[in-house]
Amino acid sequence: MTRKKLSASDKSGKSKIRIFVAVKLPDHVIRMLSDIRQDLKKHGFRIKWSQPENIHLTLKFLGDICPDDVEPVCRVVDASVRGIAPITIRAAGVGVFPDIRRPRVLWTGISGQTDLLEKLQKAIDNGMHSLGFAREERRFTGHLTLGRFKGRQDSETLIDMMRSYKDMISDEFLVDAVSVYKSELKPSGPIYTNLSSIRLG
Repeated sequence: MTRKKLSASDKSGKSKIRIFVAVKLPDHVIRMLSDIRQDLKKHGFRIKWSQPENIHLTLKFLGDICPDDVEPVCRVVDASVRGIAPITIRAAGVGVFPDIRRPRVLWTGISGQTDLLEKLQKAIDNGMHSLGFAREERRFTGHLTLGRFKGRQDSETLIDMMRSYKDMISDEFLVDAVSVYKSELKPSGPIYTNLSSIRLG
């Protein structure tokens, strides 16, 4: 399986598709993220907001692959998560990547059984490596992307905002499955299609 991205199609002429592996969020977390987004808009940040219903807990981004490679990816994800028990986590706090002076991503963090979540991500990362995908260079940090900043932001306002959300935490939810998603980039925003849901354990 090749990872080259020199063409929008493979040798058979099939268009490639963008694929990632993620955890689908429960409705109560999506509602909370929607409320947070509405409140954060009051701060006047220049942000391209994620649609709450599109927010996922991403475990592995695979990029553009041949449609024929989707089935092997799903099989390897299934083998990778077999034997891993469901994980209990919460959405917690608000932060930015990479730092306050150069913020690019606004996110909500994850608390709870984060060590087990990291184990799950590593198992999937290792499984994808067996198919030819590069391993992640950075340590996995579970987060939910609320939006992406556009241009410079006021650091003091960012700090005040993060302090106001430091004690924010959702009800706990169970990660008992992961999904393989197709991503289609549209002018109105991305469209995500769940190609396969794979239960843990």
